[in-house]
Amino acid sequence: MTVRTETLSLLRSKSLPAAIKDEIASLILSGELPAGRKLTEAELAARLGVSRGPIREAFLGLEEAGLVRIEKNRGVFVREITARESSELYELRAGLESWAGKLLAPRVTAEQIVALRRMIDEMARSIEEVGIEGYFPQNIRFHEILVEYTGNAKLLQTYRRIINEMHLMRRHEMATSRGMAVSVKEHGAIVDALESRCPETAARVIEAHVLGGRDRLLAILDGADPAGADPACSARPSR
Repeated sequence: MTVRTETLSLLRSKSLPAAIKDEIASLILSGELPAGRKLTEAELAARLGVSRGPIREAFLGLEEAGLVRIEKNRGVFVREITARESSELYELRAGLESWAGKLLAPRVTAEQIVALRRMIDEMARSIEEVGIEGYFPQNIRFHEILVEYTGNAKLLQTYRRIINEMHLMRRHEMATSRGMAVSVKEHGAIVDALESRCPETAARVIEAHVLGGRDRLLAILDGADPAGADPACSARPSR
């Protein structure tokens, strides 16, 4: 397989191990290398057109980023997120995003509100025309934009690290059109709250949305109807 154009671009701007790490991370986060998949140096070296050395170094960086686990005498595997870890990540994300909402609400601009509503319209169209493959990256970007708009670089850096881990399991929460529709409706409520310029309202609505996503995911893992999950529920018992 030839090296992809994106990989070549990365190689021009970064060290080889860093570029390889980013490329493998992209394959993991897109779902092309799914959770639980065993990764081998030989396969990835052939796929990316490089030697095994940079692959080995990239694995260490991916482990540090929380995307793979390295097991002695067994190999390297794309990390699988447990139900307990999922709940913990959602709770951490809820805290970060609700704080972002509190920071953003008093200073959000009219242009930013328009841009957010446009993104919601695009997500609604994706549900009808493309499904989860189109909706999922738009949903990720919507939430990232909320944090970006705060202008707090450290908050954004921390948020992105959490989201990288959550990429390993978050598609499940919106696996049905109903789940995606619920998410879009809640996005509209978030923008309404930001437009109210009330920090407490924005924080409360965002927290409810994120924890609602947690409960939809845990309902799916339990084999229940995700549309029936209560967004106000407390964390489920650990498994």
